Amino acid sequence: MNKAKFTYEKSGVNIALADKFVKFISKNSSKNKLNKNIGGFGSISSIPKSIKNPKIVASTDGVGTKIEIANILNKYDTIGIDLVAMCVNDLIVQGAKPLLFLDYISINKIDLSKMKSLLKGIIKGCQIANCELVGGETAEMPGTYEVGKFDIAGFSVGIVDKKKILTKKKIKKNNLIIAIPSSGLHSNGYSLVRNILKIKKIDIKKNKFLKKELIIPTKIYVPEIEKLLKKNYLNGCANITGGGLIDNIERIIPETLSAEIDLKKIRVSKIFKWLKNNNISEKEMIKTFNCGVGFCLIIKAENFKRIKSYFSKDFEPYVIGKIITHNKKSKINGKISWK
Repeated sequence: MNKAKFTYEKSGVNIALADKFVKFISKNSSKNKLNKNIGGFGSISSIPKSIKNPKIVASTDGVGTKIEIANILNKYDTIGIDLVAMCVNDLIVQGAKPLLFLDYISINKIDLSKMKSLLKGIIKGCQIANCELVGGETAEMPGTYEVGKFDIAGFSVGIVDKKKILTKKKIKKNNLIIAIPSSGLHSNGYSLVRNILKIKKIDIKKNKFLKKELIIPTKIYVPEIEKLLKKNYLNGCANITGGGLIDNIERIIPETLSAEIDLKKIRVSKIFKWLKNNNISEKEMIKTFNCGVGFCLIIKAENFKRIKSYFSKDFEPYVIGKIITHNKKSKINGKISWK
């Protein structure tokens, strides 16, 4: 009779290895002036005293199948930045300052090298967004994920004074719609990208252009937007993620108004031209990808020149439309130039 004892480790869960990872997180978070109390039962954070009537804003997101690109390239630090970006960029749309961030990692078997690289990216993202990494969860789940596979999710909390919340009421007729360039694909549309790679049998490890472009992290717009919020230059914001430019702009437009957008003005970067040339219709491109516009601002026309000075040349804002009265949430003119 087999008298071998059952253990958690023999079942595929290594608590000792998980503890090592938690200690690594705690050490590196403290070193980078983030939260010093990771590893406890919960996280405590202070509300800034300068905010008189604080309201909490929360957001959660992931990076989708961009994870599979990271697996192919064996590069995980950039998707850590992506994870933070996808959450905090949604907070600033409300006018909120990111306060804290938590991550959730679920994996077949803990790979310390992979997890440390991922964590370094998360820490960097939190530094850019100026928010605390206060904790998270790493779940080793044998049987749920295939060998080498994992998923990540993030959760962020921000804070905003009630009077400073960016509501639809602040958007007025004749306000300008300003495009802020994306850094690339960000973290949307990767299932379509990967299908093209599969059908066309493209090895991105041997393609310098795709190897670089497909792993570029999502731009974190927090530093610039926070400064503009302090100056009261913004009437509205839209983070251009799943659903593309038009769907995300429509989400912030008041019932009585409409976003008139001139597609000819959109500045398309090379990766989107490459995708369009792989037999994707313009309609599909616009609803799947950001097409070069990562974030949009709704502003008074008189503030445009002032706003431009807050961005670097790579992310220089430009006008793509204005707010009008119309019977639909958006009025789309022209076509994108893919040349």
